[in-house]
Amino acid sequence: MAEPVPVQAALDAYVRYFEELTPDTLDRLDRLSVPDIHFKDPFNEFRSRDRLKLVFGRMFQRVDTPRFIVRDHAISGQTAFLRWTLTFRSRGPRPWSIEGMSEVRFDHAGRAVSHIDHWDAAEQLYERLPVLGTVLRLIKARLAD
Repeated sequence: MAEPVPVQAALDAYVRYFEELTPDTLDRLDRLSVPDIHFKDPFNEFRSRDRLKLVFGRMFQRVDTPRFIVRDHAISGQTAFLRWTLTFRSRGPRPWSIEGMSEVRFDHAGRAVSHIDHWDAAEQLYERLPVLGTVLRLIKARLAD
C-alpha cells in the first residue's frame, strides 16, 4: 500500500490547478480528483469529475478572463478550507469579483473526493443585475433590522 499523501501537498497541487485554470488545463483535474467527486455550488450539485470539467469549460465560454486567486487556507484532518476570489469580465465595462470559500476533502492518495463552494449568489451576482438587483435590494432592506 502506498504512503498517504500529506493533505498540504494535495492542497498545494489543487490550488495551483485553480490558479492556473484555462480551457487547455481542464484535464489536469483527472490527476487531482476521483472520478465521482462530489461538487456543489449555488447552482449545481452532482458527483462527476467529467461534469465538473464541463462546468469550468462553460465558465470560459460565458465570461472573459476568469481567474481564481486563493487568498488563504486552513486544514483540518483530510479537509481544506480555501478563501478565494474569482475575477472575470462579462457584458459591461466593469470587471466582476466574487468572494467565496471552498471546502475540499481529500482521500489518503491526495485526490479530491468532495468540493463544496460557499458564496452568496444573491449579493455577489443577482443584486448586480439591473431589474432583479433592485428587487433583491428592496427585499434585503425590508428584512434588515
